[in-house]
Amino acid sequence: MKIAVQMDPVMAVDPHADSTYALMREASKRGYELFHYQPTSLSLRGKKLTAMGEEVEILSGNPHARLGPRQRLELSQMDVLLLRQDPPFDMAYITTTHMLEHVMDDVLVVNDPIWVRNAPEKLLVMHYPELMPETLVTRDPQEIRAFREEFGDIIIKPLFGNGGAGVFKLTREDPNLASLLEMFAERSAEPLMIQRFLPDVAAGDKRIILADGEVVGAINRVPQAGEARSNMHVGGRPEKISMSSRDHEICAAIGPMLKERGLIFVGIDVIGNHITEINVTSPTGLQELDRFDGINSAGILLDAIEARLAS
Repeated sequence: MKIAVQMDPVMAVDPHADSTYALMREASKRGYELFHYQPTSLSLRGKKLTAMGEEVEILSGNPHARLGPRQRLELSQMDVLLLRQDPPFDMAYITTTHMLEHVMDDVLVVNDPIWVRNAPEKLLVMHYPELMPETLVTRDPQEIRAFREEFGDIIIKPLFGNGGAGVFKLTREDPNLASLLEMFAERSAEPLMIQRFLPDVAAGDKRIILADGEVVGAINRVPQAGEARSNMHVGGRPEKISMSSRDHEICAAIGPMLKERGLIFVGIDVIGNHITEINVTSPTGLQELDRFDGINSAGILLDAIEARLAS
């Protein structure tokens, strides 16, 4: 089997933490041919999609990988394409999803680029208001002020942000709301997501991994003292945790939708009893999950990919 991975530079990733590297390492163990290319190297001529990339050999030491000579890869000749570059989910990212559509008759693209494009993580979850904290998506200052007046402490975050960047907690009395909205308005014309603050975040923000709609496992991400964000990018501490009956209820509610849309590798965020995001662009957490639970989550995901190919 040939697998090409569309990602950021493979030599720059942390081999002990990166989820894409975990998938590549598992594919290598299974004897797959591995190729790597960056999204900026994509070229579409007519219906032919190519990319300048390299064959990748996964190594066990330092360095963690060896790249072959640069070559033009004809992507329709692959069996699987892993869409794994990190956000931002901007027009460059969206354009790659349009380009990848041209090989979908011949190649399994994970995750399905049409649904990656049509399911931004902070908007896809809005189809499940009964599972979420009270949430508002708008750029109307009057609506935001009214929402804060109703619920008190709130979280404000950019609709297409990632890794905890640009996430703010505001109390009911915080005088900085107007200045913050002005700052966001200067940076982007996009709406914001405003959610009722969940005090449960002090105990952690659970990341649950799903493979083709089925639960793989969960880790807890605990924020640093004095920090409202639990993302590992901003210092959140991963911890072992078991899943609650409410977690399983949430996964059972969204799992069939993920499977139907070809969203094979998904990470959802759960605080207390509420889901806050459905991450489909470049979910993380595999290696932390393996260390805590003694499983091979990359293997479970590749099993799901192989089952899709077989069907």
